[in-house]
Amino acid sequence: MDTLLDLSDRLYLDVADFAHSTPHWFQWGAEVWTEAGLLLFGVLFLAVWWRSREGSSRMMALALLAPLATAFGYVVSEALKSLVDEDRPCRALLGAPASLVTCPPHGDWSFPSNHSAIAGAAAVALALSWRGIVWLTVPMALLMAFSRVFVGVHYPHDVTVGLLVGALVAFVVMRTAARPMGALVETARSSRNPAVAWCAGRGPSAHAPAHASPYGEEAPRSRHGAY
Repeated sequence: MDTLLDLSDRLYLDVADFAHSTPHWFQWGAEVWTEAGLLLFGVLFLAVWWRSREGSSRMMALALLAPLATAFGYVVSEALKSLVDEDRPCRALLGAPASLVTCPPHGDWSFPSNHSAIAGAAAVALALSWRGIVWLTVPMALLMAFSRVFVGVHYPHDVTVGLLVGALVAFVVMRTAARPMGALVETARSSRNPAVAWCAGRGPSAHAPAHASPYGEEAPRSRHGAY
């Protein structure tokens, strides 16, 4: 364990030295991304929800569960953080370069990284809601984790564990709660409350042909035009 932690210390110092060698605009971009990047996940939650309004009940259920699963990932990460009193590397490592952002105060512990846990949970939850978006969410999560080390506020092992914890929690929540959430979506879609029905979406039946038969073809007409 000490060997792994020593390796994490060395990796942190290498990344910190690299960060200070980059142009000012690159450092500024990392500082912005390490906080504002989480907002992009929020935009993707909305996009997946909007896309699912005309999808199946399961599709909508997964879209609604995605932010909830991410929240659970954060809660578990925060619980672990309260159990492991690891000081931030920007304060604990002697001789380390100054962090690019203000070092969090003592008591705001380092392990695991909540930002990374949120990013890992969001990446998995969004990918389960919309398979085609995995190419975007996974790189976003990895970039978020790296940025926390780059700006100097987390060790590499902090962000690695954060990603894994968030991803695992989100996967479990999405898999176990999909069926009951799907039942709630079906109930909401049949609700007489317009706001509830609008939020749940109309489902795929909204695009079915007006005179479609159960077999997906238009019902034949009689000679007199009756069905």
